[in-house]
Amino acid sequence: MSTWNSRGLRGSTLEELVNRTNEQYREKGLALIQKVPTPITPIKIDKEHRHITLAYFEQKSTVDYIGVVQGIPVCFDAKECRTDAFPLANVHPHQIQFMKDFERQKGIAFLLLYFSGRDLFYYLKLSELLRFQERADQGGLKRFRLEELDMEYALKQNRGLFVPYLEGLQKDLLSRD
Repeated sequence: MSTWNSRGLRGSTLEELVNRTNEQYREKGLALIQKVPTPITPIKIDKEHRHITLAYFEQKSTVDYIGVVQGIPVCFDAKECRTDAFPLANVHPHQIQFMKDFERQKGIAFLLLYFSGRDLFYYLKLSELLRFQERADQGGLKRFRLEELDMEYALKQNRGLFVPYLEGLQKDLLSRD
């Protein structure tokens, strides 16, 4: 059983930016992406301030977001990293399995990474994540560094979008043809 406390608020700024981007994509008719709620059971509640201070997760979550982009099913998880090295432990085996299963059903799965120390958003294809995971499983590094990534998938903020991940998705789709 996992517990939640104030550490669970890490990444909430990233989540808010992604949520706003999703709303912009919906308003423009480009995509319909929903945040997947994580079911929790409260243990401690601060009645004065009306918020949960301690809870446990009822079940393992899958990914943060799921939806459809122009008829293409997509799912992704959003992760924040303060340094130039992303620990693979931040992506749980059940999440990787879900994303693999999702792609077997003809969907597209990816990670949306935010390297906060560099203010850099990055679209990580599932195939790249699996390559890094395989390296770790074979006794290699249990993380990957920013310089190992293809900067073609770095997301540039433009057109008023906070996190323009559809640009990464488009490149991902073209690379699969």
